[in-house]
Amino acid sequence: MPSAHDAGRLPFGARLAAAMQARGPLCVGIDPHPGLLAAWGLGDSVQALRTFSLTVLEAVAPVATAVKPQVALYERHGSAGFAVLEELLAAAAQAGVMTIADAKRGDIGSTMAGYADAWLRDGSALAADSVTLSPYLGFESLRPALDLAAASGRGVFVLALTSNPEGASVQHAGGTESVALRMAQAAAVENQHWAERALGSVGLVVGATVGTALVDLGIDLAAVHGPILAPGLGAQGATARDLRDTFGAAYPAVLATSSRGILTAGPEVAALRRAAEDTVQGL
Repeated sequence: MPSAHDAGRLPFGARLAAAMQARGPLCVGIDPHPGLLAAWGLGDSVQALRTFSLTVLEAVAPVATAVKPQVALYERHGSAGFAVLEELLAAAAQAGVMTIADAKRGDIGSTMAGYADAWLRDGSALAADSVTLSPYLGFESLRPALDLAAASGRGVFVLALTSNPEGASVQHAGGTESVALRMAQAAAVENQHWAERALGSVGLVVGATVGTALVDLGIDLAAVHGPILAPGLGAQGATARDLRDTFGAAYPAVLATSSRGILTAGPEVAALRRAAEDTVQGL
């Protein structure tokens, strides 16, 4: 399938929709926590980071639509960690697996433009198919990333409704005019060109374990016309039934994300692949 590294590529949303139709809605989080590296019999080193990352990719490439490396767990190893992340992103593109850099970047002005340049510009060693963004300096502060993603055929996932307990204090604020609702509405405006035709390229991050929050806050995710990145499947407690119940009419746009639920099956490639296959079959 085309990757964001190919000239003349389709927009991210269209490519993601095609990949989900072909492979299913699984995104595998690549989260090389020190404890997980130890459980695999690896040390907390750059070489362990590389072994872990490329092993996960090899295992899930035939099954997953996307992989989502957690940038912080590469950054903690400094420049050598970023070099491993660059290698992983390139290997995923070569394998035809879409990538979501889970960087949660958010800032203003030239700083936001710099983040956009790193993660979304053609020719950047860190360029992924998409990147997660934090909009809590205001949605419009993300404009440099939104515009560069559109120009380069890449996508973004904007944090909207996360499942961590602290998130509600900000995201639920405003009640029927909540911050989360306004983020969803802003994403819908960005995607309006694609409404009724294909997925737009501005997605949202909505936790798979948010329960009734979408209904309680009056958020219509189907109206966003963009992909929904839903972390929390598996080890965090969400099931495939929970996804259907939580997302309702927006479920076809949901990219269900499992990390520990699959990664703890390692370090053998065959075991990791079976865990990914079992997860896909349940969706």
